[in-house]
Amino acid sequence: MSKRNTQQRRHTIITELNKLGEVSVEQLAKQFNTSEVTIRKDLAILETSGLLLRRYGGAIALPQEILQTEQNETKKLNVSKRKLSIAKTAANLIKDHYRIVIDSGRTTSALIQQLNNKQGLVVMTNSLAIANELQTLENEPTLLMTGGTWDPHSEAFQGQVAEQVLRSYDFDQLFIGADGIDIDRGTTTFNELIGLSRVMAASAREIIVMVESDKIGRKIPNLELTWQQITTLVTDHHIDKDIKNKLLKEGVNLIIAP
Repeated sequence: MSKRNTQQRRHTIITELNKLGEVSVEQLAKQFNTSEVTIRKDLAILETSGLLLRRYGGAIALPQEILQTEQNETKKLNVSKRKLSIAKTAANLIKDHYRIVIDSGRTTSALIQQLNNKQGLVVMTNSLAIANELQTLENEPTLLMTGGTWDPHSEAFQGQVAEQVLRSYDFDQLFIGADGIDIDRGTTTFNELIGLSRVMAASAREIIVMVESDKIGRKIPNLELTWQQITTLVTDHHIDKDIKNKLLKEGVNLIIAP
């Protein structure tokens, strides 16, 4: 079934659920002339997206108090126009059947919904939020998780276990953010747990840094990746002209998102 038909079916499921309050897998399978396995997958993805609650044999509409909480959280997590523009531009660097790593972060997470037209992707991440988002994609990329020790500061897995897992793979690209960009040195971060970022970089042929322009020039003590390690820097069009010229003089492969 085409992606469009799948989206239409899921939209209809939500419409009926909001009207009836609950739906059953058996009823939906007959209505759409599809298998119960397909319907269960639809419900699982819709639940992950925060649109319903699954129950045995079907699903129910979200209680009003939960719906209100979800709406408030969505407002907090809305992707800025800059992040979205950077993500769309960075996604153009990804080819079908690529094996990529996506590090945790607000800017890198904006990349996920730009991957739906890529086929045969293998995606490794250390972020549960990114992993959950990947599960909603129609093209069903192969998902790999680093595992490791949960770090509440970065909201991602870190540590030796995660590093060992990454070392056993070979990737085409790494997509990573930064707390700051030191024009002379490279990416910087507040987080002292920088070991995993460096292992990620070592495991990939191309390292693409995704960062908003207002972070460029921000010097933070912890140097994460040097310019020698970075393949491409993707930022937004608000970048200062002088800073842009300095980066180009440093030999940085700079892509400015429209």
